[in-house]
Amino acid sequence: MSRAADAFARPSSVAPAFRWPVRVYWEDTDAGGVVYHASYLRFLERARSEWLRNHGVAQQRLRTEHGILFVVCGMNLRFLSPARLDDELSVTVEKFARRSASIAFAQCILRPADGARLIEADVRAACIDAENFRPCRIPDFLLAENLEA
Repeated sequence: MSRAADAFARPSSVAPAFRWPVRVYWEDTDAGGVVYHASYLRFLERARSEWLRNHGVAQQRLRTEHGILFVVCGMNLRFLSPARLDDELSVTVEKFARRSASIAFAQCILRPADGARLIEADVRAACIDAENFRPCRIPDFLLAENLEA
């Protein structure tokens, strides 16, 4: 297994994943009504943002009150099957690894209507200083109160 693949090892817990619903609109598709590959990135981002919100983390407050941001610093995608116009999707988020300045997530995009697994994604988000955009330690208050749950 490569070092990159090692960094994105899948979670071993059986805790239920956070789920966020997404509907596919024309703006998400190509001319044939198939979801354009970059649209999946938006779906994944929305689910991670809602996961944070669900854990009581307001991203704008992190920036203004604590001077930090979370940014994607690594991503590995596997495209398994296409989504199409009007599909109702479910985007999952599971935190599976944490370092001092980053969090790794396992995400999937599913189509509940037929049980299809469309996308698998391993995503690493880094905590950075909002002023100089350099990596910084994830504050203890986030780990203790929010993201460890």
